[in-house]
Amino acid sequence: MTTLTLLELANACGASLEGNAALRIRGPASLRDAESDEISFCAHARFRTELDSTRAGAVLVSREMEVQRKDLALLRCNHPSRAFGVLVELFAPPPERPAPGVHASAIVDPTALLGEGVSIGPLCHIASGARIGARTVLRARVEIGADSVVGEDSELFPGVVLYSRVQIGSRCTLHAGSVFGSDGHGFEPSAQGWVKIRQCGTVVVEDDVEVGANCTVDRARFGVTRIGRGTKIDNLVHIGHNVVIGASSMIVAQVGIAGSTRLGSRVVLGGQAGVSGHLELGDGVQVGGGSAVTSSWHEPVELWGYPARPLKETLRGMAFVARGEILTKRVRELEQRLDALTQQAPNSNQESR
Repeated sequence: MTTLTLLELANACGASLEGNAALRIRGPASLRDAESDEISFCAHARFRTELDSTRAGAVLVSREMEVQRKDLALLRCNHPSRAFGVLVELFAPPPERPAPGVHASAIVDPTALLGEGVSIGPLCHIASGARIGARTVLRARVEIGADSVVGEDSELFPGVVLYSRVQIGSRCTLHAGSVFGSDGHGFEPSAQGWVKIRQCGTVVVEDDVEVGANCTVDRARFGVTRIGRGTKIDNLVHIGHNVVIGASSMIVAQVGIAGSTRLGSRVVLGGQAGVSGHLELGDGVQVGGGSAVTSSWHEPVELWGYPARPLKETLRGMAFVARGEILTKRVRELEQRLDALTQQAPNSNQESR
């Protein structure tokens, strides 16, 4: 088992050390689960209760965080979460990389072009005219459609499917079960039922994109469905036909983006957010989890709610609803008191006679 001293860890992540520099650490853990020979991190004051009770040997904290415990070694840095990621890499085992070559059970069309050092796993199929860039890895059961392209140094995990004419850039990671280039959901009503609209476009995934497991990216009806350079997509995301996602965007799990919507650069969509079709979200727009975006927003804004509105506006609306419930209760109480007074009035008049 590899162990590292706190001094080695502090040097690795650029932290200043408060505590026993010779203490040996065997790995990372959460504040709740860490033992005396493990390291954790505390990135926010809301986790102070866990920090106060942790059994960790050391904790990464911000430079300004006040810590009362004297028995706890501290590594102070500007970004504890980011620094913790550096330390995790030190303890993580090196990723297994298959040896270059084509597995005996794989089928590679004679017209396909394979770059130097590629690895083609068991039961893969590479169709006619496809091109695979140098040092790219295809894990088991990957399907590469006719005339599709995968760039250099990319990795496709088991069960990834590229339909025909799909383009994947360099240094991309596509996780298990994701599908690129299936038909967009296009149908026209007729007297005989739904008539399918032919989808003749393609999908382009630019360089340095990571796509999670079991995602679907539809082929454009015409033109291109595009995922911009450096974008990161979580598991179980659906991207409709002709959607364009700008560079360095972040799409979290279970998001759905309807057809022909355009997202700018650095757009963030929280988990289970939905975006209606034919909309535009400008650079830097952020959408909270579970929100439903039904209109375009061109300036950087934080949206939340159903339908999604600027966060402050949504919170004001929620506060108004809460006040409305209080006012409704007070009105009912006043009505009951008024009814009681009204019933007492006739009796008072009779007694006065």
